[in-house]
Amino acid sequence: MPLDMWWFVGACGVWLGAAALLLRVRGAAPDATPDAQTVALLRGGPEAAVTVALVALQQRGVITDGRPGTVRTDGWATAIREPLQLAVHSSLRRPVAPRTLITVPRVRRALAALSDRCAQSGLLRSHGRWYTARALLYAVPVTIAVGCMATPVTAPHLAASAVPVAAAAGLWCVPRQTRAGRQLLASLRETHPLERRRSVGPRVVMSVALHGDRALALHLPHFARGGGLLRHGRRDRGFPPDERASDGGLGTLGGADH
Repeated sequence: MPLDMWWFVGACGVWLGAAALLLRVRGAAPDATPDAQTVALLRGGPEAAVTVALVALQQRGVITDGRPGTVRTDGWATAIREPLQLAVHSSLRRPVAPRTLITVPRVRRALAALSDRCAQSGLLRSHGRWYTARALLYAVPVTIAVGCMATPVTAPHLAASAVPVAAAAGLWCVPRQTRAGRQLLASLRETHPLERRRSVGPRVVMSVALHGDRALALHLPHFARGGGLLRHGRRDRGFPPDERASDGGLGTLGGADH
């Protein structure tokens, strides 16, 4: 049987169906409020989670800003049990830029474990399902392009081909956060609105987890600027389509700002 464009359109329907199943996640809101690192990961991705871990360590007085745009240790750290905070602190043997910390293997492993816990709770789509689904969506326009080159194409073929391409574009915009994850963030923002006055301690950590740069500039202006934590108007990186994670996936407590 000779190849026909309809075969390629049908194949795209299979890719779309498989991708939709992989992106479908049922999750319920967790019974307890997640820790600040989890909240930051949901809101802004790995970079936001590392930033919150740094803020938590700074609030404990064990790190401070170093050379312009870097952070460094500042005294002995004891009883750090949160895995991401521990990984971040152990990576600060010399002044390091915050964004560089995401490339450190031990930090990436801690981020991967945090992401896995979010996926198990139904707050994030898992690493494997997410990237498999995106690979299938990427295959849709490629399949249509191959079909156009390999077979005679008529106007009905072109019209029919536009449907799976449009559907793939729509599914591509599905966020890695699940509906339960987005609802959790919305609920926490209502419970913890951005304060108008500077604070210290755990309230600062959760505020930064939920509000990012605005909370950093309010509560920790000197540390945030000196340590290179502020993104100067850039949005958090979140979970972009081209995010790549090594070490099995993706990729921390109080003193006042000085």
